[in-house]
Amino acid sequence: MSIEFFLRLLGMVVLTVPGFYLGVKLADLANGSREQWASLFASLGALTGIILTPYLTTRPVRMFRKTLSQLPATTLSAATIGLVVGLIIGALASLPLSLLPGVFGDFLPFVGAILFCYLSVTLFIMRQDDIFAIFGARLSGTSRGTPEEKRSILLDTSVIIDGRIADVAATGFLQSSMLLPRFVLNELQYIADSSDPIRHQRGRRGLEVLNRLKKDTRTPLHVTDLDVEDVHETDEKLIVLAKQMHCPILTNDYNLNRVAEIQGVTVLNLNDLANAIRVIFLPGELLSVYIIQEGKEPGQGVGYLEDGTMVVVDDGRRYVDRTVSVVVTKVLQTSAGRMIFARIDNSAASPAEPSR
Repeated sequence: MSIEFFLRLLGMVVLTVPGFYLGVKLADLANGSREQWASLFASLGALTGIILTPYLTTRPVRMFRKTLSQLPATTLSAATIGLVVGLIIGALASLPLSLLPGVFGDFLPFVGAILFCYLSVTLFIMRQDDIFAIFGARLSGTSRGTPEEKRSILLDTSVIIDGRIADVAATGFLQSSMLLPRFVLNELQYIADSSDPIRHQRGRRGLEVLNRLKKDTRTPLHVTDLDVEDVHETDEKLIVLAKQMHCPILTNDYNLNRVAEIQGVTVLNLNDLANAIRVIFLPGELLSVYIIQEGKEPGQGVGYLEDGTMVVVDDGRRYVDRTVSVVVTKVLQTSAGRMIFARIDNSAASPAEPSR
């Protein structure tokens, strides 16, 4: 028997009795049949108890628990501290208020306690950032060598599908735990269930990446049920959640990056990291590149390095499908990435046929 069904039965019994007595009283006033009026109002009381009891008991409790589960830990902590402070102030103020004459001394201590609790909770929630910042600064100043609590990193759908985050996490460079909101996981599942073969493949790859991250204990991955009410877009939910939790977003989505930065949210862009750790080539350096196709200009050949950097080789058209030694002539950084311009190293030996 579920608790809701039990409460419905209890509410039916509780309201049947007053309904019965109400029917008897009304029957006396209307000079009617007591049995009919009592039966009618007892039935109405039982029906009312069955229908309304969950809305007065279990439903508010469930809503309250859901609201608490969605609140950040910092907000709950600030509200609890504010409640304790409000109770202390209310207790201290109740003594002088109780000395007031007449009815004021009877009800003002109770009203004052409620008012002080409300004001304290509201104040602590509004200024929670400043309060915890002060506590954090004092804690770091009094505890020598004690590291601060590491913030979590929110994962975006795009960075999961990209897959490189698993390799980055495996290196141990990420010192913070990764946080995966449930709505991001649901979006990834929706992509994996798509009838479009490309979207289906991308979603499956994202789920495989999550499995790799879950098994890697060096960078913990946690799934959270925290959600944002009245917001439907995943990117908007991530931004609001990041602002509430004061943690960065890990993504490689250009639009999400710009919108989050405008709203003051820290963004860790995986593409920026990849560009930052690429090998730097200077004019005059030698490198080997595999020419895969012709370039746009006459005689040019195009190849790619292992990190995806495009290499445009002058007079490289005749070396298509071959690995050659080239000399870097210019490095160009564009919004689309980095491009290297080079020429054939004539001093090197003739290139050998590659094994494809």
